[in-house]
Order: sequence, then C-alpha cells, then structure tokens
Amino acid sequence: MLDLTLIKAITLDLDDTLWPVWPAIARAEQALLDWLARHAPRTAALQAQPAARHEIREHVNGLHPELKHNLSALRSKAIRLALSRSGEDPDLAEPAFEIFFAERNRVTLFGDVPQSLEFLAGRFPLVALSNGNADIQRIGIGPYFKASLSAQQFGVGKPDPRIFRAAATAAGVQPHEVLHVGDDAALDVLAALACGMQTVWVNRTDHPWTHPAQPHETVTTLAELCQLFPA
Repeated sequence: MLDLTLIKAITLDLDDTLWPVWPAIARAEQALLDWLARHAPRTAALQAQPAARHEIREHVNGLHPELKHNLSALRSKAIRLALSRSGEDPDLAEPAFEIFFAERNRVTLFGDVPQSLEFLAGRFPLVALSNGNADIQRIGIGPYFKASLSAQQFGVGKPDPRIFRAAATAAGVQPHEVLHVGDDAALDVLAALACGMQTVWVNRTDHPWTHPAQPHETVTTLAELCQLFPA
C-alpha cells in the first residue's frame, strides 16, 4: 500500500505506459520502407525481407556491443549496412533514420494520459525514465516533465539501479521519496523496489502478477493512479 506522505517526485516509464509502442514502431518501419522504395529501391527490397532485416540487426548488434542501449545509433547503423550491401549510397542512412524516428515519435497516447499528466505534474516533479528512444519533446509532452532519462543517454538502462538513482537526483529527491510508475513487472516494478522506491504497476492488459515481491499499487490506467491522491 502506498504511503502518499513519502512521495515527493514521480518517475514514469514511457512505452506501453503512456502509449502503445508497437503500433508506432510498425508505422515507423513502413514509413522507412516507403522512403527507401523512392530513394534506394534495392535496399527497400532487402529490408522488406524479415530474415534479412533480422540478420542485419543482429550483425550490427554483434559489432557494436557498446551501443546496446543506444537504439537510435543501432538503427542508423543497420540502415547504413543495408544500403552498403545493396550497393546504394550509405550516406542516405541519416535522412532515412530521420524518417523512421519522426514516425516512431508520432505516438497515440492512451486516452487517460494527457489529463493525468497535467494532474500529476501539478503536484510533483515528473521524470521520464525509459529504455527506449522516444523523445518527449517531439511527442509534445515535454512540458509536463522536469527531466527525461533514457538508457541511450545515460549509458545503462533499467533494471540497473544507477539510472533509477539518477532519476531521483534529477527530480531533486532521495530514491525513497520517489514513486516509480511503469508497465513492466521486472524492469519497472521489481527494479524500482530494489532501489527503495515505491511503485505502481500499470497493468492495462490484465496480466497476472507472478513475482513474490509486490507493487505498492496496481492500476489499469493513469487516471486510477490520479484517484489515489487527494483532489
């Protein structure tokens, strides 16, 4: 059960907590293919093959383990490799990635999110905390947040305790004064619990909880989270 008196800041996961991520990724993949079809058709044909696309990504991941948290850099390098293998201009990788990234950030917020962010930001400093590469400024929710930490910016991702502690520091509070809110049982809830934070599990899809340690609260929407606080 939450101790509301301890909460001085809230950290929020992004993908699948504030919006469904896979529809955005699917649209971004298609936008990239459409752009490549116009500017690098041989690469588009290669990228349209799931097995080839997977092999290229795995090859890039193996070559650059130091970038495992930098999804943007890995994606850009994978596009560059596909262009090179297809005999087309590898310098097209930069504009091609920008097409992908713009669409990746054209997300559709869950319906409860805008009003909930306004409510929460009016009461606590909010810090975005994500392993993904979403850009809250591009998405248009940046004004609600005091700071944003991503794995690719910080160099390590959840469940590493360092990124949770850094988020608390960005909010200007101690970890035990933070409420972390997210959808992933291990990366969000268990990892934040291990850092001494209070946690809320956002379970929008009725998944069973299968771990001995429990979140302080479980909600199905951010609107339910807001209802936990006095008006």
